[in-house]
Amino acid sequence: MIVVAGEALIDLVPRGPGALADLRPALGGGPFNTAVALGRLGSATAFCSRTSRDAFGEALLDRLRASGVDVSAVQRGPEPTTLAVATVGDDGSAAYSFYVDGTADRLFTAPGSLPAGTRAVSFGTCSLVLEPGASAYEQLMGAAAAQGLFTALDPNIRAGLIPDADAYRARFKSWLPSVTLLKLSEEDASWLGGTPREWLSCGPSAVVVTRGGDGLTVFTGDGAVVPVPGERVDVVDTIGAGDTVNAALLHGLAVKGALSREGLAGLDAEDWERLLRFAARAAAVTCSRAGAEPPYAAELEAFPDLT
Repeated sequence: MIVVAGEALIDLVPRGPGALADLRPALGGGPFNTAVALGRLGSATAFCSRTSRDAFGEALLDRLRASGVDVSAVQRGPEPTTLAVATVGDDGSAAYSFYVDGTADRLFTAPGSLPAGTRAVSFGTCSLVLEPGASAYEQLMGAAAAQGLFTALDPNIRAGLIPDADAYRARFKSWLPSVTLLKLSEEDASWLGGTPREWLSCGPSAVVVTRGGDGLTVFTGDGAVVPVPGERVDVVDTIGAGDTVNAALLHGLAVKGALSREGLAGLDAEDWERLLRFAARAAAVTCSRAGAEPPYAAELEAFPDLT
């Protein structure tokens, strides 16, 4: 079981250019997208969050269930669902404005236990910024690491939500001893400061840096650097692409029996190249269609060893 912990929200995606374009509601949130992608790839997956009892909250849970994700660890509340208004650039890249005051996911509380059979827990995005929930997710991360579980972190920086950048950067560094796999975009890396080697020295066994259409690179604790190019595709938008990478990495590691620090250490350059190409292909499929619509395993038939 891979548990994904974090927010589920509604993306309001423009149907055309301009600030006043009609907006289409789409199910989203980095952790939510990661859970959906994991379920579609065939991994046993559970979602750990807090969602509203409103119509949006019900729709979010319906998507998770339809993707084969266990929602028994999802807390519910009467508060509204968080909204994220997306602006899509000419290259398909997305920027966001958030409406988060008093929303359900901010009131998440750390559970007393994780679902039976949990082997890995994934964290990231807004859930690690917005209090009081951020402290609860932080507590869960530390508890998972203390139990020897594989932990994955994608900070997925949304700078507009972070009131004190320096305090957040310090907090990010405090998480690293509890992290097994750190994945982040090169934009995130630039905003946070530091280098993969510096982050590796603080705790993670591997760091994966994504470069959009230019591909992604893994840096490992033994000094290896393995880059792969991106997959060329007609980009509709990039919403959910990084979340799909998260899911593909976790799913592929699970298939390889490598969801542990020892497992990561046992991967050679060829293993990493195959895994990164799988993640790049999965992300390319997501980019080829509107909104966060990660692929199913059957759409990645070029990688039978990982699906």
